[in-house]
Parts: sequence; C-alpha cells; structure tokens
Amino acid sequence: MLRKLTLAAALLAPTAALAHPGHEAGTFLAGMNHPISGADHVLAMVAVGLWAAQTGGRAIWAMPATFVGAMVVGGAIGAAGLPFPAVEPMILASIILLGAMVALAARFPLSMSLPLLALFGAAHGWAHGAEGPSNGLIAFAAGFAVMTAALHGVGLGLGLALQRLAGMRLMRLVGGVTTAAGLALAYAG
Repeated sequence: MLRKLTLAAALLAPTAALAHPGHEAGTFLAGMNHPISGADHVLAMVAVGLWAAQTGGRAIWAMPATFVGAMVVGGAIGAAGLPFPAVEPMILASIILLGAMVALAARFPLSMSLPLLALFGAAHGWAHGAEGPSNGLIAFAAGFAVMTAALHGVGLGLGLALQRLAGMRLMRLVGGVTTAAGLALAYAG
C-alpha cells in the first residue's frame, strides 16, 4: 500500500515542486552553488556515493562517473528544449530508490545499476538544462558537474568511513533516512 501511495504522490507532484533558486547566473560559481541549494540534489548525489562505497570495486568510480556523465548529457538535452516526461517525479524517485538501495545493501551487477544511475543523472541534468541560464550555460553546467562529483565524493567518503567504523548497520540506517527524506519531499510537493 505504501508503495502505491508513494508512486501516486510522485506522479501527481507538480513539475515545479522541487524548483529552487540558482538558475539565473550563468557562471561556474553559480553552477557549483546550485546542487547544494536543494535537498533533492544533495540527497540523491550523496546517496550515489554511499551506494558506490557499499558496492565496492569498480563501482567506486563507475557509479559516480555514470551519473555525472548522464547528467551532462541530460542537461544538453534539456537546454535544447527536448522533452523528458515526468522529470520531477524521476528526481524524487532517484532520492527514494537510491536511499533504498543503500538501506537494503543492494548489490547488483554494474550492468544493472549503471543504467539506473544514468536515467537518474539524465533527469537531474535535464531539469537544470531546461531551466538553466540563457547565457553562460556551459560554465554553469561545468560548475554543476564539479559540485555533483564532489557530493558523490562526500557520499563515497562517508560510506567508506561508516563501513570501517560501524559496519553496514549504520550505513543502511543512513540509506533509510535518505529514503524517508525523499518520501517527505514527495508528500510535501
């Protein structure tokens, strides 16, 4: 029942529900500041790093790189004015599902996890390419990509530290809190 309610809330959320400031200036600094100006970005991007740390091996670099690369492509598609159906629900889903992956200690082959991360990265990128500044979009996108990679690094470092200090229980708890925060954003939207 909870899954159906969550899905319904995400699908019915207005497309501007997660809108936040920071698209006006087309500068590298504005692009760096934007991902940390909204809980939707911070939660999803840190969760990518947590999941990568939990998965280990090649995932440590492949998961964040896939997200950032797809985000840049999604941003170009959004800036070109091409459609991306249900982008805001997809962004909410990224928070909820990435948190759940960490909470459940889900370890999928990269052939399964990377396409999911690419979809979520493209959604985050599309939203900001479509809403991006009219001038300086490339500088804005570069700053956004650098900060996204840094947030992935925060999640990766946190995940590796949690594993060493507290084992998987605390990491899984952090994933659960991330999922709960995503659900709260979905219901608030």
